[in-house]
Amino acid sequence: MSQQLDLLFYSLSDQTRRDILRRLTLKELTVSQIAKPYKISLAAVSKHLKVLEKAKLIGRRRDGKNHIIHAEPKTLIKIDSWIEFYKQYWNESFDQLNTYLTTVGDTKNET
Repeated sequence: MSQQLDLLFYSLSDQTRRDILRRLTLKELTVSQIAKPYKISLAAVSKHLKVLEKAKLIGRRRDGKNHIIHAEPKTLIKIDSWIEFYKQYWNESFDQLNTYLTTVGDTKNET
């Protein structure tokens, strides 16, 4: 699981890959359609797609000569689970801090 999270976070660490994934959540695109708005080579876009594919964030199918790329949003659930753990930790920590600050404030009002 840790290795897959590393791969997911690595693949999302690049702005171009995040943008590609965002666009693919809206609709399936061919590789050339994906490459069109970027000022990088088709080979560079293909490298980005390979990283996203290795992380299982996207999938592809063939339609004749075209590769149709689509998002695999289920993979993001793994990141969501990881974030949820820390979200609970911070919520509990803030609740404890709030309790402490309320107690300290009540003590100051008594004096």
